[in-house]
Amino acid sequence: MNRQCQSDLAQDGLPVPRRYWSAAAIWLALAMAVLDSSIANVALPTIASELGASAATSVWVINAYQLTITILLLPLAAMGDKIGYKCIYIPGLVVFTVGSVGCALSGSLSLLIAARVVQGVGAACIMSMNAALVRSTYPATMLGRGIGYNALVLSMSAAAGPTLAAIILSIATWPWLFMINLPIGIAAVFVGRRSLPEPEGHGAEFDWAAAVLAGAMMGLTVFGAEMFAHEAVLAGSLLIAIGLISGVLLVRREWGDPRPLVPVDLLKIRIFSMSIGTSTVSFAAQMLAYVTLPFLFQTVMGKSAFETGLLITPWPLALGVIAPIAGRLADKMRAGLIGGIGLAIFAFGLFMLSRLSLHPGTVDIAWRMAVCGIGFGLFQSPNNRTIVSSAPLARSGAAGGMLATARLLGQTTGAVAVAVAFHLAGVTVAPKLLAAAAIAAAVAAGLSLLRLRSPGTKFRPEAAHPIAG
Repeated sequence: MNRQCQSDLAQDGLPVPRRYWSAAAIWLALAMAVLDSSIANVALPTIASELGASAATSVWVINAYQLTITILLLPLAAMGDKIGYKCIYIPGLVVFTVGSVGCALSGSLSLLIAARVVQGVGAACIMSMNAALVRSTYPATMLGRGIGYNALVLSMSAAAGPTLAAIILSIATWPWLFMINLPIGIAAVFVGRRSLPEPEGHGAEFDWAAAVLAGAMMGLTVFGAEMFAHEAVLAGSLLIAIGLISGVLLVRREWGDPRPLVPVDLLKIRIFSMSIGTSTVSFAAQMLAYVTLPFLFQTVMGKSAFETGLLITPWPLALGVIAPIAGRLADKMRAGLIGGIGLAIFAFGLFMLSRLSLHPGTVDIAWRMAVCGIGFGLFQSPNNRTIVSSAPLARSGAAGGMLATARLLGQTTGAVAVAVAFHLAGVTVAPKLLAAAAIAAAVAAGLSLLRLRSPGTKFRPEAAHPIAG
């Protein structure tokens, strides 16, 4: 198949039967990664207790995984554009599955952390290629729908994770939390090898120096922010400064490159950069709420851990219901408008959560959580579609890498803000943090609506590179 035929295939998507199998492989990988992350978070106290580790040390089970993803995300996205997305995705599935088995067989905290690093490598491969593979799987007129289905799988997996962890821990030991990835991973590899779009890359030389600078920029900045939040102010500030310097050097190195590792070329596309900014701010608002709410429910309102899990569930459930609908709307309407409306609803839900009394009823909490999920679900799928589709086909990997990076930076910013606020004022500041999240969501809504003024954002589903701004 020559390059022109490959480009046509990427635009038209895969044939219908193969498209379904390719989507199934992507959904299996997404479900595995999301379930693993949420299960590990819930089970961390149990793991720490059984391995005889302190709470502070056991947090590295989570941090090692997140930092590995942070460091590798952009370099792997660039490598995918070079050698083909499937060539990164399938090995990533294998590495993640092997890492999961390693976690289950770990007899000490050190071995578990090392295995989580291996899992992080696999997860970075999956996350960096996911959006590009979705774009190659679905035709342009169905891209929003495909992204909406992904959001549905993601939210349902996030909602199921805590319950699944509780069930497993009630009948088995914690290693089985990771062993459940084995059948899912094997199935995803088997289906993905046969159905995912065949590799196509530009074949240009890979810039290893830029990859090192990108890893330093992301890894040191995120790690420094976490240290700063945990009172290591001097060390955290130093790491953040080195990370920012690495970023400046990277941008200077890559500015004139036609295929830069950090997609500064794509950031010159106004609709792309505005959508990335909207995504970063909105995920900061989301994480502000996600981290704050468990403390509000348990510490301030006196709810149990089980009650807290149930009270949080309406958010991902509502998101999962609305995301496919929003994806279909994104194939017909401008994402700036849908996203602006969704983020305004999200901001309203967060504001109403900040106004809860000390002893609210279950229904009072549940409808507010559902409103947040509906609002964020309306925003997420159309915005992701815009980010992916506004880039040239040959740069889909870089666009997907930036999408994941924006989400990660926003979530890190929100989590660090909560940690700093709790350190300075205690958990009683939780309602004010939710109000701050509402303000951030309102700002994101404004950014989304500004995209309607961007030139060249008229929706054209038949275009080779549709821009759904």
